[in-house]
Amino acid sequence: MLRDTVGVENGEGSSSTPEAVKPDSENSSEEDDPVLTHSRDNALLNDDFLEDDPQSLRSAKGKQIRPSRLSLPKFLAPLPSPGPDSTRTPPYSSARIRRLREQSMRNPSDTSLSLTNGHANGGNKMNDTKDGGSIDWYAEGPRRRVGYDDLTAIDWIFEYTKERQRVRHLYSRATGLVGQAQRLFDASQIWLVLIATGLASGLLAASIDVASDWLADLKGGYCRTGNDGGRFYLNKAFCCWGHDQFAKCIDWTSWSTAVHVNNVVGSYVIEYLFFIVFSVLFAVCASVLVRDFAKYAKQSGIPEIKTVLGGFVIRRFMGAWTLIVKSLGLCLAVSSGLWLGKEGPLVHVACCCANLLMKLSVSLNDNEARKREVLSAAAAAGISVAFGSPIGGVLFSLEQLSYYFPDKTMWQSFVCAMVAAVTLQAFNPFRTGQLVLYQVTYTTGWHGFEMVPFALLGIVGGLYGGLFIKLNMKIAKWRSSSRISESPVLEVTLVAILTALLNYPNIFMRAQSSELVYTLFAECAALTDDQFGICQTGAATAGIIVLLLLAAVLGFVFASITFGLQIPAGIILPSMAIGALYGRALGIVVELVQKAFPTSFIFSSCEQDVACITPGTYAIIGAASALGGVTRMTVSIVVIMFELTGALTYVLPIMITVMLSKWVGDAFGKHGIYETWIHFNAYPFLDNKDDSLIPDVPVSQIMTRVEELATLAATGHTLQSLHDFLATSPFRGFPVVADQSNNVFLGYITRTELMFALKAAASEPRNLPPTTEVHFSHQSDTDPLKTLDLRPWMDQTPITLNGKSTLQLTIDMFLKLGLKYVLFCDRGALQGLLTKKDVWYILDSADDEHLEVFNDSEAVRASEYGNFVRDTTTTDRNSLLSAVDHG
Repeated sequence: MLRDTVGVENGEGSSSTPEAVKPDSENSSEEDDPVLTHSRDNALLNDDFLEDDPQSLRSAKGKQIRPSRLSLPKFLAPLPSPGPDSTRTPPYSSARIRRLREQSMRNPSDTSLSLTNGHANGGNKMNDTKDGGSIDWYAEGPRRRVGYDDLTAIDWIFEYTKERQRVRHLYSRATGLVGQAQRLFDASQIWLVLIATGLASGLLAASIDVASDWLADLKGGYCRTGNDGGRFYLNKAFCCWGHDQFAKCIDWTSWSTAVHVNNVVGSYVIEYLFFIVFSVLFAVCASVLVRDFAKYAKQSGIPEIKTVLGGFVIRRFMGAWTLIVKSLGLCLAVSSGLWLGKEGPLVHVACCCANLLMKLSVSLNDNEARKREVLSAAAAAGISVAFGSPIGGVLFSLEQLSYYFPDKTMWQSFVCAMVAAVTLQAFNPFRTGQLVLYQVTYTTGWHGFEMVPFALLGIVGGLYGGLFIKLNMKIAKWRSSSRISESPVLEVTLVAILTALLNYPNIFMRAQSSELVYTLFAECAALTDDQFGICQTGAATAGIIVLLLLAAVLGFVFASITFGLQIPAGIILPSMAIGALYGRALGIVVELVQKAFPTSFIFSSCEQDVACITPGTYAIIGAASALGGVTRMTVSIVVIMFELTGALTYVLPIMITVMLSKWVGDAFGKHGIYETWIHFNAYPFLDNKDDSLIPDVPVSQIMTRVEELATLAATGHTLQSLHDFLATSPFRGFPVVADQSNNVFLGYITRTELMFALKAAASEPRNLPPTTEVHFSHQSDTDPLKTLDLRPWMDQTPITLNGKSTLQLTIDMFLKLGLKYVLFCDRGALQGLLTKKDVWYILDSADDEHLEVFNDSEAVRASEYGNFVRDTTTTDRNSLLSAVDHG
């Protein structure tokens, strides 16, 4: 890796190492030379013309620069330490720079620009100060940035460098009691945001639980005002509070009773019609909200969150409107009876809360890397309130979502998840003391012979996960290529009608998924109201088994269709319900076999007069197997299931089941449902945990060669010529070379920074004409007031590699360093470029087995997005790849 490259400025050679300190005698002779002194003054004006206050010049560390006649090599410079002693003047590696700064402090000439932030057109006042901009832009510190465009990657190295510089500057200035208070406030901002995010997540989760339960019960009836304390705003459980059975509840009124239909057939028809009408109404309202107000509120949001945490920018994905629509739409979608869940979308809701709260903290909101650390913690809070599992939420964020998860982020995630769980517990939405409706407790253990059916459940879960992903992707591809995609509300309406028609006749499909999962999980001894009749004496029959398996098969089909609709929808709870259905069915089968052959040696470990088989345990192990098969998670599922049941004795069976489900699922494909949707939507996400097959080829066969790049020469430009260049070049970044004949590499400038700098120069107060000379290198013979120096905007030390490097090494650097682009040089000469999107395309194509030939004439050019035509294009993919990207 080369952080410094050989550069040539205005015909003068410069090495990649800092300029050496000359002997004192030579320095004295230079200071006596008036020609050299005048040249240095001009160079100084050219270098520092962007300073806000040249007379109070500060270094990149925020320390006052004092005149000094001594200098030390940079590697001998002492590290800054907080406190009063931190104002010591740092030594500089170049005597020339030191003398120029001293001249600047003595020179009262006002050569600085005062520009304001904004995106105004020419003529308006603008400011070119930006993120991480240090006053001494040619010294230590990141270059100047405007920000990131939508659907682009962030620069992790730049963001963390900017944060280190900000903290160093704060500590150097914050002295005394006031300084200690400033440091404390700065350090506490992230914790305040995390605590507020946990509180908001718990509050919203409780509100969504209450609202969705009331709306779901509205499909079967309403609570009338009565002597038992009934009120219309109460759901069925609260309306019948205190009754052991719903049949004894007086205030709950079914719709057939409300319309005074008393015969059996008429009542069934009326209930059926009201069930369909309300189901379709809720689903349509949720779809209309998403279509008209917040398109990013659709589906679960976890694939997008994972992509954002990987360093991608998706504007408005976590905005206020998205939060509102996601919360309201989630209440409606869950209550509609569609085969979807709220657990995944709650992660999106929590991340929206964190994103909005971070706007109150400048240090967090202005740093994309720190922002992703907070979002990782918020994701843990989302799972914490979804399952009542704070530890499982932390592990979910670590295992499934986060791209960068250091120890401090784990601690922050734990705090945020804990606060969210405590908040949900305080609201107690179910009035049972449980964080989620399907939280159960087991009092019995398991026997050794049950490992065989448990292992079978793991295999079935892996088959379910693999087949579900295949079917869901086929439906998604058909949907994107058919005309139904143009009418998302119509599609949701049709699916809602079909789902309601088939849900109502089957008693296991009629209920809400959370109620179904709770009943299937529960021990019969602890079940107070058996609304499905599975715990009644003699209920363990072939008919119940058939109904359970039929519900599992239909749920599998409906979940495959529903996941991908333009409504808030998760896949976690439907998968758990499907797994619980076939798990309970297998548990009943084992129970029947044990009762038929109680004296068999297989059941010799069973105790007398005690139930040997607990079908509910098979349901929860089946749910774990289905969830593991569809998401390919392991540790987090085991912990979530343990926190749901509190049964430590069942950890081992759950671990074995999840392990088998993942192995079987990986036989269909190594990606879970979320990674598959990332792949389908063509999000440029590089998974640093992935072990994808990387072609064993030199990077020179993959990179965009210098002949194919749009490069910028160091000199010879005007404002008008660069405007014309941008108008004809669609790329998002441009390498800068000393001369296009020899391609000696000087740096890299993005399109956003270049456009902003040109607009700022043409605006007040400078108002430079279109013929103004523009350059990217040091020009000692130019007037800084009449020219534009773009070096502050240019990345002069990008990550570079030798052009003979391997593709494996290059991809490893992208994965481990979170790079946005890598340039390839040979002895200072630019050879090519590779961007993050290029690497993503290579790995994505390798997974599709599209990269079969790698030779000099037919090597795949990852940056040639014009050839990137997929059979399964979507609107999101087209928007992502609408612009060719050099960075």
